[in-house]
Formats: sequence, structure tokens, C-alpha cells
Amino acid sequence: MGALTTSLFNNPQRVIEGWYWVMRSGDLRCGKAKAVNLMGRELVVFRGADGTAGALDAYCPHMGAHLAQGKVEGNAIRCLFHYWKYDTQGRCIDVPSLGGCPPFEVKAKSWHVEERYGLIWIWAGDHPSYPIPCVPELGGQPYRYKLGNRFTKKCHPHVVLINAIDEHHFNFVHDLTRAVSSIPLSFETRELSESCIQFSNTTRITPSSWFTRILGKCYQGPLTASMTYWNGGTGTVITGPDRLHFYIMFALHATADGRTEGQAVFLTRRRKGPVGYCADQVLLFLTSLVSRYFAVGDTLIFSAIRFNFKTPVKADRVILQFIQHIEAQRTVAWRAEGGNGGAPCSL
Repeated sequence: MGALTTSLFNNPQRVIEGWYWVMRSGDLRCGKAKAVNLMGRELVVFRGADGTAGALDAYCPHMGAHLAQGKVEGNAIRCLFHYWKYDTQGRCIDVPSLGGCPPFEVKAKSWHVEERYGLIWIWAGDHPSYPIPCVPELGGQPYRYKLGNRFTKKCHPHVVLINAIDEHHFNFVHDLTRAVSSIPLSFETRELSESCIQFSNTTRITPSSWFTRILGKCYQGPLTASMTYWNGGTGTVITGPDRLHFYIMFALHATADGRTEGQAVFLTRRRKGPVGYCADQVLLFLTSLVSRYFAVGDTLIFSAIRFNFKTPVKADRVILQFIQHIEAQRTVAWRAEGGNGGAPCSL
């Protein structure tokens, strides 16, 4: 195969439209504001008196003071510099020097915010075109979750997501050849939407040893390994035997210099009653162990990788399909940020 040319894949200067995690919900208390740099854009994220989080471009449209230096009043935020006040939609609702609402429109850029899985998410774009990512198998069902580790990788999120669909690295980085040498993974790719792509293993277990004979009894079909990716920034993993699936979510976003900041989330179907609650806690703990097993070797790789995909080969077919999917995504003008966003300056 020839050299690979891309414009969106592994490019920290381009932001794909979609949902991105910002911080843990528990890190933002009511009545507080925080400065956030999300993929190179400066934001202020604040939580109003009613518990609802909002996000605006960081700099006041009046003179450019950072709004995170101000204070939250009710469900709005007031700039420290001249006390101009903005609601969660970015509308200026009070200018003390003018005695109330300004006679002209002043608006800070606002961003759509939702909270799920103990995380605050922001939609990069004008209007959300799909819900916050979920584990497809849990769609619509009650669930429990547990926040895992927050991590940083020395590569772009696209490269991190490649890892889970790299069929051949499992046999080397995770040394699966010794345990299940007769189970080479083979992923089938399916685009669920313009923004969502799924990879599912199609290989069945061949009972060639005592281990694979026992393991084979846990599966009626292929070995369970399914990954679903949204906008190249969030991925979910389903693995485990037929009757006991483990669900892992990796919420990712790029830093301004192309590294990855990520948050792991472990999920399980919510079971009823005290016994069900205890069972859920055990399953969430086991899910964390599964995640940790696969993270060990990958962490070593990502601590030093300098990704440069110069020589694609036939074995990389699934990775190439993912890259093609990324290249077809819609992007958002993200890096441009607030200076004077209010009325034209006239003296």
C-alpha cells in the first residue's frame, strides 16, 4: 500500500463536531466557575444555583477579562472587571454602569452542556445532532457507573482509539498468543451513522487446548470484542462471556499540542434490590480489572510513541477504514475565540 494522506485524522488543529468530556461533575460545585482549555479554546464552565452547568467563551465581550475570575450569581456569571452579567445562553442581562440590561445586544458565545456518567460534556458545534455517546447494548436500560482513572497519553485521541481495533497488537503487547493462540481477532466494520462507527469481532473460538475448550463453553458465537466510536473522541468497549459482558467507556479529547486527556468510565446494567446493588458493585470492580489489564502494555507504548503511519499493510485494513471514517467527519471552527464580542466600539 502507498503512503497515507490525511487532513483530519491525528490533526490537533482540526476539531470534529461532536460531544467531548470536559471535567468530572464532582469537580464543579454550585456557585463556582472554572477556567478550562478544551482542545485549544479557552472556556469558563460554571454551575448555577439550580445545579445546572453552563459554558461560555472565557473572555468578556466588553474588554476581554476572563470570566472565570468573576463570580456566579444565581444561574448567571458576573465579570470581575466591570460587573457585566451573563446567563447560561451568553446573554448580557446586567450592566451596572447602564443601570440594567444594555440597550444594545451583547452576547458571549455559549456552548451546549449536558452531564452524564459523572462527567460534564460540551457539544463542539452549534446544535447537538445526536445524544451523548452510550454503550449500544445498554441503550435505554437503567445502568450504574463508576469513574475510573483520568489519564494523559502522548498522542492524539485518534491514535488512542486505533489501539483497540488493532487486531494484531493483542498478540504482542498483551501476549495473548500463549493463552488463546487459536483465536486471532478479525473485526467487521459497520458505520452506524456519519459520526459513529462500530467494530465487532467475527472470530469463533477453536477448541484446540484445555483452555480454549473451557473458554468456548462461554460463547455461543464469536469471542465478544466490540468497539463503538463517536466523532473520533469517545469510545465504548464490550467484552466478556455471553452472559457477563463488561462495559468500558473512554471519553477523550485532544490538548492544544496534540496529546490526549482521557477519562475511563465503567458501566453495568442496573440490577434490582440490595443483592442486585452488591452484584453491580462487584461487576464494576471486575470491569476495572479488565480495563487495567489491557491498559498496562498500552500505557508503555503511548508513553513514547511518535505516530507516523508511513507504511500501511494489509493487516491494517480496519485501521484504514477508521481513518477513512474520520476523514469524512464534519469539523467546527473551534480555535477562534472571544475578543470584543459586543457592540462596535464607538467613542
